[in-house]
Amino acid sequence: MFRGSMVALATPFNDAGQVDEATLAALVAWHIAEGTHGIVPCGTTGESATLTHDEHCRVVAVAVEAASGRVPILAGTGSNSTSEAIELTRQAKAAGADGALLITPYYNKPTQAGLVAHFTAIAEAVDIPQMLYNVPSRTVANLLPESVAKLARLANIVAIKEATGSMAVAGDILHRCGDQLDVISGDDFANLGLLAMGAVGAISVTANVAPRQMADMFNAWQSGDLDRARAIHMSLIPLHEAMFFETSPIPVKTALGLMGKINPNLRLPLSAIGSDARQRLTSVLTTAGLVQEQPA
Repeated sequence: MFRGSMVALATPFNDAGQVDEATLAALVAWHIAEGTHGIVPCGTTGESATLTHDEHCRVVAVAVEAASGRVPILAGTGSNSTSEAIELTRQAKAAGADGALLITPYYNKPTQAGLVAHFTAIAEAVDIPQMLYNVPSRTVANLLPESVAKLARLANIVAIKEATGSMAVAGDILHRCGDQLDVISGDDFANLGLLAMGAVGAISVTANVAPRQMADMFNAWQSGDLDRARAIHMSLIPLHEAMFFETSPIPVKTALGLMGKINPNLRLPLSAIGSDARQRLTSVLTTAGLVQEQPA
């Protein structure tokens, strides 16, 4: 169900600080037109940590409505509170999402037993396809491969977004349970390498600004054109780097603003990009043909 280039969708806010639903729907429509294979609202890139519960549910609903079944919607519904994650997952299912993306609980620092119990409780409470999400650089919690193998036995845990940045960890997961769940890249730099190891797609930050190129890379891989897939992947590396000139999603939203796609408003504690990073980001976007070169 979840394959190819799936965008970790940014959430646009208007000048009043509210979710800009019209722009959000337009972003979804643009992604579908550009070939994106799946939409992931309310992830880290979507500033889920600063959305109210009502906003969270509304963002998912708008994405579902805008997609109209043309591509799957994988809603971020994770939390460091198991009961909250269950409720958000239930609401995503009610809104029509095709699946739920569940980040490891942050700040609490649960043990491996606690992590397994957390994801098991959600899987047992809500009958919807679920994708684990391991990104210890942002959460501190690290879901180890042996714990993933235990969770892969649950029928509605269907995939993991692997964002440790470690090919060894990804390989261990694929070795242990590659026939039980899909591995999805959560680190754009590792996309092609993980495909070669057996992954089936990526939840991509870069896809926010270069959806066509990201989709083309996965399509080339799927069709067996490794040379084209490699060439596209290599050409995207400067964009992958630029998306993390500062904490994500600061560069992503700045880039989308420069491209005229959104008003690049952020919610505190995220703040506007620094002048040096903005200049470097603009240069990368210009070289990539995503924004026009500014006159001297």
